[in-house]
Amino acid sequence: MKKRIICEDNYEAQKLASLIYAKDNNETFITGILEIIENELIISLKDKSAHSILLKDKSETESFADFIQSVLEKVNKIIKTEVLENIVEITKE
Repeated sequence: MKKRIICEDNYEAQKLASLIYAKDNNETFITGILEIIENELIISLKDKSAHSILLKDKSETESFADFIQSVLEKVNKIIKTEVLENIVEITKE
């Protein structure tokens, strides 16, 4: 299943892609969503750090949260991320 997430700009898209998935060892770093504040998404990673990512709008943050929930519950796994300008295309199995 693929999902396109629109970020505020290319920098935020690159940040999102790098924080949630590492293709070298097929590892998903995101462990939770700490908070959603309008278009800002605050996520926690395996190393217990928290990071803020700015998406296009509130509906994008909610859409991402819905999509990533099955990954957080370990039902699905992220297998690929690709950045196209300010859009991150996330593929999960």
